[in-house]
Amino acid sequence: MGSGATVVRTAERGAGLPAGRSRGVSQVSAPGSLLTSELPLAVVLVVLVALAGVILGRMYAGGLLPLLVAGAATGSVLVGVLCRRLPSWLVAPLSVLGLAAWTLWSLRLTADRADLPGPLVEIAGEAARNGIPRLLTAMIPVEPTPDTVLVPVVAAWLAGLAASEVTLRAGRVLLGYLPPVLLFAGSVYLVGPNAEPAVGPTLVFVAVAVLGLALPGRGRPAAADRMAGLPPKARAATRIRLVGASTAGTAVVVALAVLLGPALVGVIGGRPVDPRRYVEPPRVDSLDENPLIRISGWALQPEQKLLDVTTLATDEADPAGAVADPAGVGARIRLAVLSDYDGVTWQVGATYRNAGRILPATDTAPGSSVETVRQELTVAELTGRLLPAVATPREVTGARVAYDPVTGTLIHPEGLAPGLRYTVTSARERPEVNLLATAEVPAGAEVARVLRVADGVPESLRQLAEQLSESAGAPYQRAAAVEQFLAEHYRLVPDAPSGHAYPNVEFFLFGPRNAGGQRGTSEQFAAAFAVLGRLVGLPTRVVVGFRPSGDGPVRAGDAYAWPEVLFDGLGWVPFDPLPQPDTEPRPVEEGLRPPPEEPPSPTPEPSTEPPVTPPASGAPVGPADAAGGSPSVLLVGGVAVGAGLALATLLLLTLLCLRRALSRARLTRGSPGERVGGAWREVTDALRLAGQPASGDLAATEVAVAARKVLAQARGADAEPAPVAAVGVTELADLLNRVAFAPGTLTAQQAERAAAIARAYVTALRVARPWWRRLLWPVHPGPLRRDRADRRRRSARA
Repeated sequence: MGSGATVVRTAERGAGLPAGRSRGVSQVSAPGSLLTSELPLAVVLVVLVALAGVILGRMYAGGLLPLLVAGAATGSVLVGVLCRRLPSWLVAPLSVLGLAAWTLWSLRLTADRADLPGPLVEIAGEAARNGIPRLLTAMIPVEPTPDTVLVPVVAAWLAGLAASEVTLRAGRVLLGYLPPVLLFAGSVYLVGPNAEPAVGPTLVFVAVAVLGLALPGRGRPAAADRMAGLPPKARAATRIRLVGASTAGTAVVVALAVLLGPALVGVIGGRPVDPRRYVEPPRVDSLDENPLIRISGWALQPEQKLLDVTTLATDEADPAGAVADPAGVGARIRLAVLSDYDGVTWQVGATYRNAGRILPATDTAPGSSVETVRQELTVAELTGRLLPAVATPREVTGARVAYDPVTGTLIHPEGLAPGLRYTVTSARERPEVNLLATAEVPAGAEVARVLRVADGVPESLRQLAEQLSESAGAPYQRAAAVEQFLAEHYRLVPDAPSGHAYPNVEFFLFGPRNAGGQRGTSEQFAAAFAVLGRLVGLPTRVVVGFRPSGDGPVRAGDAYAWPEVLFDGLGWVPFDPLPQPDTEPRPVEEGLRPPPEEPPSPTPEPSTEPPVTPPASGAPVGPADAAGGSPSVLLVGGVAVGAGLALATLLLLTLLCLRRALSRARLTRGSPGERVGGAWREVTDALRLAGQPASGDLAATEVAVAARKVLAQARGADAEPAPVAAVGVTELADLLNRVAFAPGTLTAQQAERAAAIARAYVTALRVARPWWRRLLWPVHPGPLRRDRADRRRRSARA
């Protein structure tokens, strides 16, 4: 140091003060002391904070995030170095200004790279509101977007600020390491099992930290210098304290190594915990979970405009090959892939993760060619969250999306709105048809989901599946046999009711034509193919989408459902079980094997005895007949009638008790949400008993409107208005929607209100029925059967 520093130190010693301290006088440093003391330590802090960005960057796409974190580390530490002469209370505001500038620049850069429109203020507000949940639900690899880089950049800047202040200003190097260590550990925990172990960056972190401790930094004078100006007693006491502190610290380190060492060794080879599993990904409602039920509604309004499609580019792959599209589906637009079937509904069953523009690539089947299709889609009247796209999407611009890589289904978490425009680049696979005849289907736990057959399959479906598979050996032949049978024996109509549960499929396949059987929309054709396919050992799923004739509007009449079968080496192959236009279906009986004929009964040989001539109607009855015939018949008949009446009375009393017990359990037992659901089932059961069952594809509010109309019609135009609670089914529908979308928010008072509405409505509707229907109402077994079926379905799902 210069002479000025020597004079100050001499004055301090003369005053009896420790070296480097004075009352109100700061230590004066030579101009070159910064390069030899503070700058190397500042570089160490920058490297320690930047290594956290290297760890996080392993689960991000590209190398932008590590650069942004390194910039935040450099800026925060540099501000601390440049402001070392200022009071400590002034450093934090200046550093926050630097943080704001660097963060806004980072958000603008990532927004431009992700093609996100909008002003910077709106982008920053959206990122601040949703930064943490979207980071924890984003798909790996995470695309650097404003909401996925905000948290790492801010955390890195704050860690650098705290480390520089504690290390450079207060001279506490080891304590100043705490913020970078916490940031590094948090980064490792956040990455979890989503990347390879970070052995290299961890070793570098430890090495740089040790190097920083070895540097002769400012504010860390040697022990001899610190004790030079102390009296002998004070020096002895200081030495004792230093030795004690060193011994205690060494003992603590050794104890921690002994206690935690075995546990850490056992964890080294284990799989780290993924913190993302504690965060619930985006969810969808029932219509988006099972869009198959929307087919029949769209078929009744074929001119409704749902989308506008413009094909921007198509890269045909292998145009000289065979037509690798057995179902002829072409560039169909896919809405959702339904892989789960519980015997009642087909569902997507997806786990959506927030994704950026670039979606994760999936392996292409070896026996398939790939063509790139790029389309611009504009939403018109399509509702929900499902985002249409040609399979399989690889890049989406213009809309924020969440993606399920297993099914390839996209959603727009904020919901679709008219005018939403986005561009999708897809890689459409086209299987080689020449390999289908000899291709096998996979088996095992990996495909158990698409091979599962739910309990309760009707015996008629099993027999049909067995008959169709007898004449076909290879998997593709079995699939083709099912496809041909459906296409030849059933009629495609737009007005068929929705439904694809086991009873609906059975009625579609075997119901009489004059009663509505053997006819359906693509919903029934696709569902029947998928169920029969699984019964013959084929992994199947149902896809809902559109088949437009070309660019332009996509209307509701273009909605379509088709089945797909998974083949080894070829991937998912679509099939088309729909009949050809203008073809008359063959009778189903022609395609079914007749039941086995019973052996003919032996012909009786002619008797040689003369036939007995029956007595004339007016002939007198013999003594035996008069003695034992008529009285025995009357006695047996009377006993039978009495027993029948007693049995009927007992049955009616049993049904009455069971019905009352069911209603009491629905309305008084369970949580408030369960009681609201029970009240809703009471109302729907009442509609069924009144002969006006609610359709399964109606929303709760639509069912409530229909229920009020049914009650008004039953009471007649001249009747007095029904009680307020009897027409409060709309309020009950709102409570039911809260159970579905905000579970756990209902109170006991709201559950009691729901029960009162249900009782009043059921009473009002029953009173409006004819007298003989009122008598049968409380003993009708229909609600008991439906409750039993519901419990079976819930137990099967569990």
